[in-house]
Amino acid sequence: MLLHYIGFVPRALWKIFFILNFVLGLILLYPIFCVLLTRRKKYTTAFRLMRFWAKWILIVPGILTKLKREIEVEDLPESCVYVANHSSYLDIVVSYIVIPKYMIYMGKMEIQKAPLFRIFFRDMNIYVDRKSKMGSYKAFQIAGERLSQGESIFIFPEGGIESKGQLKPFKNGAFRLAIENQVPIVPVTFLDNWKLLQNGGFFKAHGRPGISSIVVHKPISTEGLTEADLIPLRHQVREIIAQTLAGK
Repeated sequence: MLLHYIGFVPRALWKIFFILNFVLGLILLYPIFCVLLTRRKKYTTAFRLMRFWAKWILIVPGILTKLKREIEVEDLPESCVYVANHSSYLDIVVSYIVIPKYMIYMGKMEIQKAPLFRIFFRDMNIYVDRKSKMGSYKAFQIAGERLSQGESIFIFPEGGIESKGQLKPFKNGAFRLAIENQVPIVPVTFLDNWKLLQNGGFFKAHGRPGISSIVVHKPISTEGLTEADLIPLRHQVREIIAQTLAGK
């Protein structure tokens, strides 16, 4: 029993260091983000700064990335919907490293309520009020407009974090969005982020340095697809991610 509790100590110390490093970066870069995010033409610059911050967040506490690409960076679609599994808060940070082309996020409305994170979802990214059908509808309307302007959107279709790395059912939104706007879907698999920073109790959940392994899969075309193809498309994308997780 004593050894069981002793194991909590290094986890807790690492998490404290991780949080302090995250907060330090946020404090130092926040004024710059405040300036950049007030002007739409500066969003790409803000995105590059986010990528720098993401590397800071990971490298300092000892997390490195191991990336497998089924498609070269230059061949990534200019406008697409990235769809990924979600098992850790690290997923968001890691995505900024593995996707070098400008993209935006669709996130839960709760993020909008956090004072320090509000600026990221005020204009640049899109928040979704899942408790309101009208709110969700408006969010996906905005997402469609952004896709039509040549931007890409990153979505976690599970709708939340699965702390043990198990793949939950996918919601329809990301796939309907891709079909309606006739843009490709690029599946992304985060293999083991939950083992590095697990969602859950501060002392019980995993927290340690290590390797974050990611696979960026080949794009799936939605050209010519209709609403009738939504469920098969959703199943196809989920199966790609599920098989990758099973074969890790």
